[in-house]
Amino acid sequence: MKFYNTLSKKIEEFLPYEKGIVRMYTCGPTVYHYAHIGNMRTYIIEDLLEKSLKYLGYDVKRVMNITDVGHLQSDGDVGEDKMSIAAKRERKTSKEIAEFYTNEFFQDCKLVNVTKPKIVAKATEHIDEYIKIISKLLEKNFAYISNGNVYFDTEKFANYYELSGRKADELLIAVRDGIEKDIDKKNPFDFGLWFTNSKFTNPELTWDSPWGVGYPGWHIECSGISLKYLGEHLDIHCGAEDAVFPHHSNEIAQSEAYLGHKWCNYWLHLSFLNIKNVKMSKSKGDIIRVKTLKEKGYDPLAFRFLILNSYYHKQLEFSFELLDEAANQYKKLKKKIQDIQADDLIDENQYIIYDDKFKYEIGNDLNFSNAIALIHKLIKDNKVSNSTKIRLIDNWDCVLGLDLFKKEEKKIENEAYILEMIEKRNKAKKEKDFVKADEIRDNLLKQNIVLIDTKEGTKFEVK
Repeated sequence: MKFYNTLSKKIEEFLPYEKGIVRMYTCGPTVYHYAHIGNMRTYIIEDLLEKSLKYLGYDVKRVMNITDVGHLQSDGDVGEDKMSIAAKRERKTSKEIAEFYTNEFFQDCKLVNVTKPKIVAKATEHIDEYIKIISKLLEKNFAYISNGNVYFDTEKFANYYELSGRKADELLIAVRDGIEKDIDKKNPFDFGLWFTNSKFTNPELTWDSPWGVGYPGWHIECSGISLKYLGEHLDIHCGAEDAVFPHHSNEIAQSEAYLGHKWCNYWLHLSFLNIKNVKMSKSKGDIIRVKTLKEKGYDPLAFRFLILNSYYHKQLEFSFELLDEAANQYKKLKKKIQDIQADDLIDENQYIIYDDKFKYEIGNDLNFSNAIALIHKLIKDNKVSNSTKIRLIDNWDCVLGLDLFKKEEKKIENEAYILEMIEKRNKAKKEKDFVKADEIRDNLLKQNIVLIDTKEGTKFEVK
């Protein structure tokens, strides 16, 4: 496996800390709103990476966090927690907001075959981990207390700008809104580890700490969760490209200062999916969800197919015309595959040759578009038996996640009519008019509608 490592600024071979085992951390959603398809591009690529590593024989231990506290409107302690804003907007508690949008997120993931990581950790459930790390950072003089808050001193960490490749002077010119406004900091790029003296009033989510009642900074959660579940050596850290600075730079600083050694060797960042050259933003309201695509009549897996055919390290300009094209190609590919008739002849030699080619493509900087092209080549190859083709494609689909052998669901255009007939049939049966009940059933059968009587009521299927 090789891919573009943000830390080294080049494509390089992946070598895990422990042979055969991959410890992988992926930044999860901040659950104050729905995830849009730009977010989902990141989660689809991370899913593909995990499944590719497994296909190549690695034992992958993956953790995803759920940010349900501490993510402010900027990287200074400015504005309210996004969870609190959503709670006020929807007249719910922050916990209710988090539960609702977490469920919605995983429903959208399911629509595009993104497998839920085995370990999903909520930020609010790991406060003790953050306190342990912050306490040690204070002991080691990497952190300081100012006006009741605890900050990380970025000038004490020599490699602070290594991941972003930037310089402090350059960043000060184009400093992000809010960073320099916190007068309690020694330096503009210092960041909050714990806030007891917040600049907004009556925060809903607070906890006891050695420094007083307050809440954690949002950077500390990823370090705390990763260290707890994956140990002191992380192999791959993933996230969207906007997390490089300051979020991931801050993670490296606090984690390595705490540990006293290098923490993560590989950083994989996914580029944005844009609409009309504008990055999708929840605050601007220009959200398109995977669920939205389904409501518009698209198969959500056509969107996954679109992402598969794009390069993860390059921004993708989304349009419905582009999705239409992907949906058409996806539908044609599925038909070609499903038209292959098994012949019960497995050619092990041809299987190995083609499977090695597939492994090369997914391991070669996650070249999934070439993996799709390989399927087309395999289908046309008359030297390979049909059963070998079916077996190969079926196994490859464990990585691609396109449900290539799943039959399309037949669309029901007259569902209201069918339900009305079922209701009339139920009424006839209740009135012991079995002739009429059978007549309704037979008429529906002529229209290829099969009625099935169950304990839960009458259901129907399209023949």
